[in-house]
Amino acid sequence: MGGVGAAALAASASAKGLGAQKTGELHPFGFVIHGGAGTIERSRMTPERERAYREKLSEALLAGHEVLKKGGGCLDAVVAAIILLEDSPLFNAGKGAVFTNAGTNELDSSIMEGRTLKAGAVAGLKRIKNPILLARAVMEQSPHVMMTGEGAETFAVQKGFELVDPKYFYTEERWQQLQKAKEAEKSPPPKQSRLEKELRAYDEHKYGTVGAVALDRAGNIGAGTSTGGMTNKRFGRVGDSPIIGAGTYADNETCGVSCTGDGEYFIRASVAHEVSARMRYAGEAIERAAAGALEKAEKLGGTGGLIALDRRGNFAMPFNTSGMYRGVVGPDGKPRVSIYKD
Repeated sequence: MGGVGAAALAASASAKGLGAQKTGELHPFGFVIHGGAGTIERSRMTPERERAYREKLSEALLAGHEVLKKGGGCLDAVVAAIILLEDSPLFNAGKGAVFTNAGTNELDSSIMEGRTLKAGAVAGLKRIKNPILLARAVMEQSPHVMMTGEGAETFAVQKGFELVDPKYFYTEERWQQLQKAKEAEKSPPPKQSRLEKELRAYDEHKYGTVGAVALDRAGNIGAGTSTGGMTNKRFGRVGDSPIIGAGTYADNETCGVSCTGDGEYFIRASVAHEVSARMRYAGEAIERAAAGALEKAEKLGGTGGLIALDRRGNFAMPFNTSGMYRGVVGPDGKPRVSIYKD
């Protein structure tokens, strides 16, 4: 983004696989999204499925752009985009959430506003169609930051949310992924390479997330993340997506971040906050800060990626898997979507 023309931005974004764009001038607004990272190979993607992903990501980018273009707030843009992704069965969030070992769907989400550092998060939801909306309600209509399970849904009802039948989240594809995961547990292979493990994780959709980060015309940064968790997860497991500082973070003085990947490692490395901390205390540019934060998780054994956007409209989208659904749109209104590394 920044003070370069649309053509230059497009060329730079293409050359870097939508990895980063560095400029020095203040920009009216900016918007970045992701739809999850993993072993996403061209050879494993049909043209029809790839087209569906690109179209939905573009739609989400344009929804956020429309809000920002009209002078709307960063959180409104974040929510507008994430709702579209939650409503799509393509992504592991909302409608497309994966199944737990018990055959249920448990959804997590969080949102944060960089001007005040206010945040809201929810986890273990089973009857909320759009968790990002409830996360925002927790932030704006309660004194708390995080609510979980039945308590969160009770709060939702009090605030006028309609509970959906858990069957709403059923998709045959996700159900079959659970069956494959359970079958694999019965006879696990004796030894797997890291690549084999990655491929298996993608096949089973063990993890996946959607997220968005927005910089509005007022200079405020907002970030949000939503997920269905891990296929075959047990024991009420919660990953990084609803954890402020791990999966989501926003600070007007530095940047906004949304993460996707191996939640346990992203929690241990406080990846989202790590990006902000590197910018604040080490003076790093967003590209280096984002790469360094992801490397911290990778050293622990974590795979995944993140999107980050700073207060000048510079963005970074590093990932250490073979692909990450991601996109960016600036004031020119042209959505740019990328999936693979190249």
